[in-house]
Amino acid sequence: MTSRRRRPPGEGSVFEYRTRAGAVRFGIKFVVPMPDGRRRAVLRRVDAGRQPWLTYEAAADALREALVRVRRQEWTEPSRQPAAEYLETWLDGLRLAPSTVASYRKNIRLHAVPYIGAVPLASLTPQRFAALYRQLEASGRADHRQGEGLSARTVRYVATILHAAFREAVEAGILARNPADMNRAKPPTARQAKAPEMHPWTAEQLAAFLSWSAGHSHLHAAWYVLAGTGMRRGELLALRWRDIDLEAGTMSIRRSAGVVRVAGQGASIAEGPTKSGSPRVIDLDEDLVTVLRAWRRERGALALQLARDGALVFGDHEGRHRHPERFSRTFAETLARCRRELGEDAVPAIRLHDLRHTHATLMLSRREDIKMVSARLGHGSPDITLRVYAHVLPGDQKAAAARFAALIREAKGS
Repeated sequence: MTSRRRRPPGEGSVFEYRTRAGAVRFGIKFVVPMPDGRRRAVLRRVDAGRQPWLTYEAAADALREALVRVRRQEWTEPSRQPAAEYLETWLDGLRLAPSTVASYRKNIRLHAVPYIGAVPLASLTPQRFAALYRQLEASGRADHRQGEGLSARTVRYVATILHAAFREAVEAGILARNPADMNRAKPPTARQAKAPEMHPWTAEQLAAFLSWSAGHSHLHAAWYVLAGTGMRRGELLALRWRDIDLEAGTMSIRRSAGVVRVAGQGASIAEGPTKSGSPRVIDLDEDLVTVLRAWRRERGALALQLARDGALVFGDHEGRHRHPERFSRTFAETLARCRRELGEDAVPAIRLHDLRHTHATLMLSRREDIKMVSARLGHGSPDITLRVYAHVLPGDQKAAAARFAALIREAKGS
């Protein structure tokens, strides 16, 4: 096997390295003369599209192209690239669910580009990002309530996106340090950005609502499934009949439907993976199976294609995805009618997502196994479930205190 030719000084070089996962990749090094006479060493591990070079030959081709630009004095220092231009390239290269990329794109367009878009990458500092986050908190809204500030949770979400974007600029060798580093740019803390307080129903309140909705809501089956499984809204709206085995009493949750918004193109509904990225299978109780059988018959009576295996379980009358946000508004309107008829104390106001919290809290309050509850909810690990629902786990403080007192009494008697 012949060794690769060593390049003379000034021609740059191709080097081999390994990723954290052990995969072999290639990078390039070369020198660029600066206007003041100095020579700047440049190191790159990815191309302009942020893709790594998988072979020596691909990296060598990229090095030759870079050296041609240097000789023609066409080389532009990447760190002088405007932040908006870099962020657009970064977004184009993301391999995430369409709804996630659309969300990133919207937040960058509204909450980053107007403030730092024209700033060269090399001029970005943690202090500039800290000032950006304070400004967003004070007057960052870009909708009809312009002049109001964004919530701490939204600002931290923006900060998380920017941190990820500029971390890749560091990995690519464009920047030496991440100017949006969360520890130095000081966005709102995780505690300040905590999720809205959950308001789960008691078993009696849930039963009252479901009893009422059975005769007053055309989407009774949807509310029943959400409360009976703890699945997320997007997972419900992407569910198909082939995902449900009514004989075995199981449901496979494989995907999620979400709204994708692209500036100038309007909104669309797209399917992607579940939030955890992994499918899961959950068991259904007999009452839930009965509700789903009745719902499938009802759908088939409207049109046979609505009850076929490939049809959406909770699609609209045309068999298309329901709009997630309109679906949530339908629940709010349904609940408002229920409260007017049953009384506000009988059924407190909650969000659609609180049906998921209701499922979790009712199971945990009855001492169901935390691992089983976590698996039903689709959490990445039981630790997440414990963190979210620690306040509803039944405590044995009285029993523990009694055992402690008994130990002391025994010690005194010995």
